[in-house]
Amino acid sequence: MDSNLRPRRSALYLPASNAKAIAKARTLPCDVVILDLEDAVAPEMKEAAREAAVAAVNEGGFGHREVAIRTNGLDTDWGAADLAAIATANVDAVLVPKVNGPDDVTAYEGALCAAPPKVQLWTMIETCASVANLPAIAAMAGPTRLSLWIMGTNDLAKEMRAQLTPCRTPFLPFLSMSVAAARANGIAILDGVCNEFRDLPTFEAEARQGLMFGFDGKSLIHPAQIEPCNTVFSPSETELAWARAVIEAFALPENAGKGAIKVEGKMAELLHLEQAQRLVAVAERIAAS
Repeated sequence: MDSNLRPRRSALYLPASNAKAIAKARTLPCDVVILDLEDAVAPEMKEAAREAAVAAVNEGGFGHREVAIRTNGLDTDWGAADLAAIATANVDAVLVPKVNGPDDVTAYEGALCAAPPKVQLWTMIETCASVANLPAIAAMAGPTRLSLWIMGTNDLAKEMRAQLTPCRTPFLPFLSMSVAAARANGIAILDGVCNEFRDLPTFEAEARQGLMFGFDGKSLIHPAQIEPCNTVFSPSETELAWARAVIEAFALPENAGKGAIKVEGKMAELLHLEQAQRLVAVAERIAAS
């Protein structure tokens, strides 16, 4: 599957130390499962969680879902061992925290040298240094296995000493800059978590804000957030109807070679055709999964 078209609407974090949660994840309708060794695991449980995560991905059973493991940082007591263990596991991606610049990407790439080529490197964008180095970090997608970013708005708020409110005003420039840098380098990008897992209207509003910014999907902290997240980040029937109308109109013989045509009373250009084709392709992959 083309990675740029792969549905990544919902990415659910789960503590790798929670066997019941991992078993349940195999039945949930999320697109991505992230087994967390970092924030969700106490220091005394780190090694056991690492073993559980590797065992879980090697056991499989996650179906269409991509499975990633979030490691501890290389600057911690557990990071190097995490990466060494995961490099030979049956995992789709390794998610690494606290990437501040391109040198960090290089270090993680080196730590994954034993991993098969199919194993992707995903990084968190969650530090003040990272948002100051977005273009340089994104450019590392060329020479490395870097393929996806996840916004870490909680950690970013902590570093900035900013208030993380539902409108996310302090972070809006960074969200748009991150999407632009990712798109310029062919990197997929997911929005950060919403802490209000009991308040689904607030969650949905934040998810729609992420969609407006251009994110591919959103990272989640609770299974209850999956369904509204998938709904927000799936093409609507209205969008699909318009997209198919644009594709069909440009395919007509009388429109061959034209850069702009009228479709259902609206102007459509070739850029709209490209957007329409992508929308339909994503919808077909969602349906197939």
